[in-house]
Formats: sequence, structure tokens, C-alpha cells
Amino acid sequence: MRPLRLFHASDIHFGGENEAAVAGAARWLVDNPVDLAIISGDLTREGMPKEFAAARAWLDALPVPVVVTAGNHDVPYFNIPYRALMPWTRFKRWLGHLVTPPPVEGLAYAGVNTARGVQPRANWSKGQISRAQVRRAIARISTGPEGTLRLVTCHHPLVEVLGGPMTGNVWGGAGAAEAFTASKVDLVLTGHIHTPFVQPYPFGDGRTYAVGAGTLSIRERGVAPSFNAIDIEAGSVTVTAQQWTGTRYEPYRTWQVDRRTPPPPERVEAVPPPQIDDVLIGADG
Repeated sequence: MRPLRLFHASDIHFGGENEAAVAGAARWLVDNPVDLAIISGDLTREGMPKEFAAARAWLDALPVPVVVTAGNHDVPYFNIPYRALMPWTRFKRWLGHLVTPPPVEGLAYAGVNTARGVQPRANWSKGQISRAQVRRAIARISTGPEGTLRLVTCHHPLVEVLGGPMTGNVWGGAGAAEAFTASKVDLVLTGHIHTPFVQPYPFGDGRTYAVGAGTLSIRERGVAPSFNAIDIEAGSVTVTAQQWTGTRYEPYRTWQVDRRTPPPPERVEAVPPPQIDDVLIGADG
């Protein structure tokens, strides 16, 4: 496969964004071309039209193709009836055409919405993923030649991050992570906790990796505004969290993990052709 480079950001929270860091991320993309920019939810702070307008204007100005997924802040945050009955109307109006990426050679992509407008629990901002969503995601990425990177994006970490500043508490998350591992998904990109991380799911061969991006907002949780640059090679994935220093982005932390290697071709033992004497002896009985 050819090398790929991805830009992964999350939790920009337009309406509460770090303006300098957001502008700096756009400049970074000018100087560092990528194949695709992936935004894993919470583009807005309160799901307000003016916030969606700001998000859309920023995305349209980026010099790269973009794909987005929704987060729990992308619903009308304080309008409970609207949030319950029409949670994604604004998101679809402003960003709906960006939920499917353009074709990228070497990449099979599926986005999953783990956010909900309301839930039968007090903290509705936590995540959910259904078995039907998992099946659809696996079906979308199940094709492609050997070496294709199989990638899923959702907002909430499906398995809790050790040492993370908050939880995703995703209903169905562990089962989804196990199913994605069994289906040989390479990466699951998320946000929500505002902290970059890379960790393998504790299932199967351990080669399906959860990758979390930080935030580009003023709502920091112990880490300065950051995004991930993800470099994909045939045998490895390198994730570099690029951290805003106030004037530019610099590498904050780097993880390099092994990809699955394709199984060796099945070996067929060559059977030598029979010698003429053997054939004649057999014929004589």
C-alpha cells in the first residue's frame, strides 16, 4: 500500500474554541499536506446555528478533504424538547454532506454516531453504540485490497482510557470494540475526553487501536490544545500529538504501533510427476 497521512482533530467547540489554535491548525495543514482531515465530533459548544456556521466556514477553508462525525455537544444543548425530538436537524443542515469522505486510495472508512439527544439515564452526554451500527460499520469497511487501512470514527472512546480525565461510559462500547477487533479494524478514532491517547483494545490479537484526539477549544483538561497527525505505512501506524505552544504546533507525544501483517500465502506442496517405470509397473499389476 502507499503511505497515508491523516489529520485527526476533535472537540473544537466553536463558540468556545481557542481561536489562535484553530487558526494555527489550518496553517499547519497548508504546510503539511494530508490525504484526509477527520473531525471526531463536538464541532460546536451548544449546538447553536452561529456555531455551526463558524464550523462550516472553517472546514470549507481547509486545503484538504474533510469528513466529520457528530458529538454530544452537536445537539441543541439547552433546548430539551428540540434536543429530544430533532437532535440532528442542525448538524445535518450544516455538516450532513461531510459525514462520508471522498474516496481515498488505501482507506476504508466508516463513521458511527455514538451521541444521543436524550437517554434513559441522567448523564445523556455519555455514549451509546448499537449492534446495528456496529454491523453497518463493519460492512462498509470489509472490502478493499490487502493492506487497506480499515478505520472507524466515533466521538466517545468505546473502552475507558486508563488515567483519562473523564469517562465515555459507552453503552455497548466493549462489545463494539471486540467486534471491531474480530473484523480486523485497524484504528478507531475518537475524542470527547480532550486528551490524546493511543491504546490497543484488550481483545483478540490486540492490533485494533483506539486513538483519541485532544481539543482545540478553551476547555482544556490538563493538555494544551492539540490534534493528531497519523502516518500509515504498510507495517506500522505512527500517531503524533501536535500541541499548540501559543505561537505554533510542536510534537507533544508520539506513539508507533504495529499493524497486522497479512497471512502468508498458503503453501501448496509440489507433487513430482510419476516416472514412466512407475506407471508401467502399476499397469501390469
